[in-house]
Parts: sequence; C-alpha cells; structure tokens
Amino acid sequence: MTDSPSASSLIIGGAASSPRAPLPTLPPLALYIHIPWCVRKCPYCDFNSHTASPVLPEEEYVDALLADLDQDLHAVYGREISSIFFGGGTPSLFSAEALGRLLKGVEQRIPFAHDIEITLEANPGTFEQEKFVAYRKLGINRLSIGIQSFQQQKLEALGRIHNGDEAVRAAGMARQAGFDNFNLDLMHGLPDQSLEDALSDLRQAIELKPTHISWYQLTLEPNTVFWNQPPVLPEDDTLWDIQEAGQALLAEHGYAQYEVSAYAQPGRPARHNLNYWSFGDFIGIGAGAHGKLSHPDGRIVRTWKTRLPKDYLNPAKSFQAGEKALSNDEMPFEFLMNALRLTAGVESHLYPERTGLSLDTLAEGRREAEQSGLLQVEPSRLAATERGQLFLNDLLQQFLT
Repeated sequence: MTDSPSASSLIIGGAASSPRAPLPTLPPLALYIHIPWCVRKCPYCDFNSHTASPVLPEEEYVDALLADLDQDLHAVYGREISSIFFGGGTPSLFSAEALGRLLKGVEQRIPFAHDIEITLEANPGTFEQEKFVAYRKLGINRLSIGIQSFQQQKLEALGRIHNGDEAVRAAGMARQAGFDNFNLDLMHGLPDQSLEDALSDLRQAIELKPTHISWYQLTLEPNTVFWNQPPVLPEDDTLWDIQEAGQALLAEHGYAQYEVSAYAQPGRPARHNLNYWSFGDFIGIGAGAHGKLSHPDGRIVRTWKTRLPKDYLNPAKSFQAGEKALSNDEMPFEFLMNALRLTAGVESHLYPERTGLSLDTLAEGRREAEQSGLLQVEPSRLAATERGQLFLNDLLQQFLT
C-alpha cells in the first residue's frame, strides 16, 4: 500500500468527452499508517524503508502522524474508518505504548466502525510474546507476518534477519497472543529455487494454519540491490510449474484465491485490501504514504507524503509532498488496474458509483477484451478471465486509445 500505482500518462478512449457525475455515495474509508524503519533493508525491497537507529524517535513520529492526519481531516469529515493497516518498514519495531497512543489519537479524530479491522505488519525477528499480547489488547486484531521463506539458504539470499525456526514460532506466538486472524507473507521464484523448494515453503505455511496467505513471485525492482546485482532466478518453465502446483496446493487446503497474490480461508479476505482493490478510499499518513480520497462533487484526489523520515519529522517541511486530481482520461484505467486484480472482479455498477463516469466509457475496450478472451462476457460484472489474469497488462491495453 505504500506506493500505490499511478497511470497519469495513460489516456482511455471515450472518457475525456464524458461528463463526470457527482458520486451518489462515498466508498468505504480506510487508513494506512507507514512506519518507515527496518532492522535492515532487504536487497529486493523497493518500499520506502530505512535502517533503524538504535533508538527510534517513537514519540516524535507519533506526534507527526497525528499532525499529518489533522491536515487530512477536512476531506473526510462525517465518515468513519472501516480498516487500519500499519505497513512499513517494520511497524512491530514500535512499542505497544507508542501504537496505543497513536490509535487513541486517531479514534479521537475519526470514529471507528464497530467491526473495524486493524492490521499490523511484523517480521519474525521482531516477535516478542509480551509485546504482541499488548498489541492485541490495543484492539489490533490482525497480523501480517513477513516470512518470505522457511529455508535458511533462501532467507540468507533474501537478506532476511530471521531463520526458519523463528518463522514457525512467530505464527504460534501470534495465536497465543490472541490473534485468530493472521496472514503469512511468502515469496516464490527465489534464487535457485526448485519446484519442491517452493512447495515445501507452502506446505510449512499451511501447516501453521494462518487464515490468509500472501504468495507472490519475487520481482526485480528498480532502485534495489537486486536490480543492480541481479541474482540467478528460476527459468520461466520452473516459475510456471511453481505457480500451477502452488495454486492447486492452496486450493486443496481451503485457501481460495481472491486477488492475484492473495489466498484466504472462507470469510477471511483482508478487508483493507478488498477496499483498496475495489477503488475504495484511504487516508495515507507517514513518511512516503499514499492516499486516495473521493469527494461528493466527483473529484478523486491521490496524495503522497514526504518520503525521508528526517524531512517528515522536520516541522519546517510540509507532510504532503504532492497531490493529483484524477482526470476523466485517467479514471477508467485507475479503476480497472485495481478492480481486475480481484479474481471475481467487481459488479459493473461499482464503476459509475466509484468514478462518476458512465459504463459507456468502457464499451469499446470492453468489447475488444471480451472478443480476445481476456475479459469475461458478463454484463453485470467486470472480471478478467483466467487468461486475462495471467496477461493483465495485455487486458488493460485494450482500454487504451
């Protein structure tokens, strides 16, 4: 969630000439909170994360987060928060006291939904049983644990600071601390990884009985160590075999795929993620955080905050680094880029409700995508076919002029 995608240079046929209506209702509202520090920066990571000093500026950063939120309140007056996601970095480096003061401050400013989902990202190397019991008492009710692999050789290749035993213990400690809803984050397509290596990681994760598994392929991103010094990754045929066998294994154990890289037990998809992919709204606070807010008059504005922690904490500098109101030209692609990642897609009526544009603005691209077998022929839904999910970029190209 830190670096939300943008399609500011893309033009969609037909949208520019179509009037945008006021939004009949505003979408659900979420809050993303970015904690930018890690024990060590991983060589594959392109998120806004920074190596932590021995003493973190917890008090100053919480003050800054609340002041940042204060500046966004005018745009969300009268609304409630349906989910909160602490991302990073490694949010679990912060003490329960600091997070408690932050959550209390947020709730004093914006009401929480009665069934709010509050997720905290954590790494196995930062797990402390007492700390996680305290987190649960604060109302944090979901954890996302960054495992990536259970195999020592692979963890070392990824620059991770934990080992496989710590990863296994972390899941047990989460459950003992009272978390009955938690995600395990796993990568595949790792350096020198075989099909059996990948399936071994998945079997170990499934054995720990998380409610949710994020399972995604390692990609080499610009501005990372791996981009400049690329490791040897598996051949395409091996990657395809891993994908097919892994998805079958997850399905066999009751983990339904609901998004490109997200698998959940029945009733356990991440509500924060669902809101994001269905073009919901979210406030983003913290160094480098992105946000997206809809307004009743039809304006939809993306925001991004100052990236460097030292600048974010500098009272002489602004929290907000920039903002952009989405044009009619950009809106269809922005919507579809998100919604079509969901395996079931979204109901067609969500498009005009969330964008203020008529479905007619998608008609030509929709027809071409259906004819090419990338989009399901289903008037009441916007959903990719299985082939469309594999070639999502090709599918989205159908909506370009």
